[in-house]
Amino acid sequence: MGKHSMPEKKKRSNRRAKRVEEREKEILKEKIEEKIKEDKQKENKKGSKPISKKSKKNNKKEKKHKGIKRFFLFILIIFAIIAAILGIQVYKNGGGMKGIVTTFVGSSADEIKNLDDIYVLCMGKSQNMTDTIMVAKYSPKNQQVSLLSIPRDSFVGKSKDNASTFDKINAKYQVNPQSTLDAVNDLTGLNVKYYVTVDTKALRDLVDALGGIEFDVPMDMDYDDSSQDLAIHLKKGVQVLNGMQAEGVVRFRHNNDGSSFPTEYGDNDIGRMRTQRAFIETVLKQTLKASNITKVNQLLNIAKEEVETNLSWDIIKNYIIAILDFDTANLKTDSLPGTPQYFNELSFFVVNKTEAKKKVEEMFLNEPKNEEIEGENVVNETNETNTTTSKSSKSSTYSRNSNIKIEIINGTGSNSKFTSAQEQLKDRGYKIAKKGTTNVTKKTIIINRKNSASEIENEIKSLLCTGAITVGEDNNEVDFTIIIGTDY
Repeated sequence: MGKHSMPEKKKRSNRRAKRVEEREKEILKEKIEEKIKEDKQKENKKGSKPISKKSKKNNKKEKKHKGIKRFFLFILIIFAIIAAILGIQVYKNGGGMKGIVTTFVGSSADEIKNLDDIYVLCMGKSQNMTDTIMVAKYSPKNQQVSLLSIPRDSFVGKSKDNASTFDKINAKYQVNPQSTLDAVNDLTGLNVKYYVTVDTKALRDLVDALGGIEFDVPMDMDYDDSSQDLAIHLKKGVQVLNGMQAEGVVRFRHNNDGSSFPTEYGDNDIGRMRTQRAFIETVLKQTLKASNITKVNQLLNIAKEEVETNLSWDIIKNYIIAILDFDTANLKTDSLPGTPQYFNELSFFVVNKTEAKKKVEEMFLNEPKNEEIEGENVVNETNETNTTTSKSSKSSTYSRNSNIKIEIINGTGSNSKFTSAQEQLKDRGYKIAKKGTTNVTKKTIIINRKNSASEIENEIKSLLCTGAITVGEDNNEVDFTIIIGTDY
């Protein structure tokens, strides 16, 4: 036993020493790891300081400001792109005021270039009666406008013995605008399809939107009518009228004491119609000023809200742009000829149908040269009753037309419309040589078969108030073939 005791003790001692050594290694390892961890924590503390509440708020504000700046920068870029596109479009549409308006209403220079003449019945409405009735023709190609006043008391009934106030043309509007349109076409022999009705409120709003209208009031006006909400008190001479005063001027017929316009000017309704035409000319001059470009949207809103019409916006927008080139020196105005008469104890205006035909030809069917227009304007200013052309020129026109043979074909699907077109052509002296029928056609076509003068084909188009002119083969039978479409 004693012999083996020492080696055993030595082994135990070695094992104990080994365990101690391993334990020391573990402790050292733990210390090294702890040291590494402490060093990392110190480095992190050096790189990041604690953030105060104030710093946090400032950081949020900075981020917000940066976001707003980016947003506005984005908006500015969008506006710059839009402005560039609009600028290019305005330039393509002719530039200037016309180019701006053309672009603004969504049209183009190409659409404006080939616009046809347009006829419109213009009516001024008050209390469901039309005191102002005018036929207007606008020719974009030669920039001419013709205005023909229809006296509001014009007799449109069938029997003078049984006549009532409903046989006056201004009462037709109480049925509907189309009734007035039909009556006007019957009096003039035209085929006007469009109408525009302007309430007196629209007139007031238009004048006020323009900042007033400078107008030469033809005489002292002193009239009151509470039933029509009229109080007209104006002195003669040039002055700026507001909306209410402008309404008074165009509705004035006579004073409280019964006195009216001077005889040479045209008393009562004749004088009122002359004043209305002069006022329209003045409004056109002042509305078409370049300074009113900023008011375009306001004026369009007045028209949309207070004007009644059967014209579509697609048609209106192009003529609005075209008329920006209009010179009021090219404006012809007159009234339908006739005489005031009393029958059945009522006052009427009886239209002279023979003279009316001549007046319609002069105002709408002829295309006079510029010097002729200027001469007529001078006559209109001095004596409106002497504006008809010479009888010899009228008779020569009818003589010329009687030699022109026309083939007329019904493409309207309506016998009444077809008959009306025939009567119009016959009344102008044309000879109806052939008649026919075809499938319903949208557009009226005027075929010149013998290379007849352009003034004849244009006259036919003006008479019918529609038509596309083209050239066809000579068939040795007629000078023109006219296919009457549904647009008639």
